[in-house]
Amino acid sequence: MLVPSLALAVAGAALLVPATLPPAHPQERRQGVVRAADLLAKARDCLRISHGRYRSDRGAPADISVCGARGAVFWTADMDIDCDGRPGIRCNSRTDPYFSPATTYRQSDGRYPSAETLPYLVVPGASSIWDHRAYGIGGGSVAAVVHGSRIVYTVVADTGPKDVIGEASYATARALGINADPRTGGTDGPVTYIVFRGSRAVPLENHRVAVSQGQELLRRFLAEN
Repeated sequence: MLVPSLALAVAGAALLVPATLPPAHPQERRQGVVRAADLLAKARDCLRISHGRYRSDRGAPADISVCGARGAVFWTADMDIDCDGRPGIRCNSRTDPYFSPATTYRQSDGRYPSAETLPYLVVPGASSIWDHRAYGIGGGSVAAVVHGSRIVYTVVADTGPKDVIGEASYATARALGINADPRTGGTDGPVTYIVFRGSRAVPLENHRVAVSQGQELLRRFLAEN
């Protein structure tokens, strides 16, 4: 599900969602709030908190650490496309051979979220390498995903394999300008994932809540680390 590497650009302001995204979750461009370049600079230094390292894909070298900072954890990896959750036109068993109609976490109405419309990310399943639950991270935890000059606010909505890291929903990829096709999409990266400890968007499916919280949490992240 990967495509050749995309170059990392670090200029410009970052809060946008391309116009081609479904209109349910618009995300405005805002100048002078938080720049992707500033976040990437903060994420260059890694205080490793994982007990081992993750692979970007099955068979790839285990060379990705989960890093700790005040109020957040982060990692830099690739991005594979997760289409799991409530089926739709773009995410279903016909478009994705690995499709599952369920995610680890549900919406407030008991339904599974839609990967097509909700920007979410996937954390590795709890293991001896790293247990996200020990760091106050679970369903609805607020996160920021950075690729090039773009930042997209997301929530944690699913867990993946215990030894692989670097996966996000169809909607997240689209917002970052990454090919979101579940068969051929994704990117080799680099993509940086920043998850805020103890945060929670309520309800999980309300992207505006994640954006509002994420903006404030990113400002604190830059100021305190």
